[in-house]
Amino acid sequence: MLVAALRRRSVARPPLWLMRQAGRYLPEYRALRQRAGDFLELCYNPELAAEATLQPVRRFGFDAAILFSDILVIPDALGCPVAFEQGAGPRLEPVRDETAVDRLRRDRLLEHLAPVYEAIRVVRRSLPAETALIGFAGAPWTLAAYMIEGGSSSEFYAARAFALRRPDIFAKLITVLIEAVVEHLAAQIAAGADVVQLFDSWAGILPEPEFERWCQAPARAIVTRLNARHPEVPIIAFPRGAGVRYRSYAQAVPVDGLSLDTTVSLAWAREALPDVCLQGNLDPAALLAGGVVACREARRIVAALGERPFVFNLGHGVLPQTDPAAVAALVDYVRSVRLPERGEP
Repeated sequence: MLVAALRRRSVARPPLWLMRQAGRYLPEYRALRQRAGDFLELCYNPELAAEATLQPVRRFGFDAAILFSDILVIPDALGCPVAFEQGAGPRLEPVRDETAVDRLRRDRLLEHLAPVYEAIRVVRRSLPAETALIGFAGAPWTLAAYMIEGGSSSEFYAARAFALRRPDIFAKLITVLIEAVVEHLAAQIAAGADVVQLFDSWAGILPEPEFERWCQAPARAIVTRLNARHPEVPIIAFPRGAGVRYRSYAQAVPVDGLSLDTTVSLAWAREALPDVCLQGNLDPAALLAGGVVACREARRIVAALGERPFVFNLGHGVLPQTDPAAVAALVDYVRSVRLPERGEP
């Protein structure tokens, strides 16, 4: 159903999955996380990562599973060590000069990430045939921002200043990351992913010229190369915070699906983005408010997008404090929706 919707074919109801549908809001995940210890160890353990991926599908019957992993496995695999500190988020060894960029090793990527691809194979064998499996990667700008900043930030000023001060070195880093993202996504497809999503979580903090250079252009390169190698696999992009620049992004990047963040007006998106399947964009706070509120807001989204190809999702990830009962109520509502038949594109 997810693949059909992304290909803009008629479906009986909206396909449904949620970003961060596996995670701390589920008691079974919390038990698994405690068993695994370190977060990256969980990502790199095929059996445990597969179990984390499958848990929300078993509980809620989502139309897709998304691989349990993290966008920062790519820097880690390239030789920019990543650690997750309890309550502090990711810590990376900063990449802030040309020597550090030259030390990155793309030749070790696939070997380092082999456990991730094995997790995909385990999940694919365990999923019902009708349930899609989504692989993913972080987009180059977002990965570079973490690598230069040395961790998370609300504005990534160090990364933005570096890109402005030394665009030659920054472009070199982006080129390395484009190649790495293509290889990582292609390996996930080879292992059994039916769909892939590109997360550009910090796209919205860039001014327009930098947005075009560091978000749109790398995404176009990645999608074009993947489409040439795997034309049968739909690609979703999520340039979070892009605002009205979603329009130029959709025109520049040949994706099948465009995931909308919570702030995007659906009336605007319906008119401005006619040639792509839209995904989103329920506010995660609506789920936090409970099932009644989530279903009310979901009805508004269905009313806005129900006559065009779309995938029901959130505008960002499920919050850890979310009650699983609210997710169950949302799933029941979306399953009850019946969409009008449309002509094929």
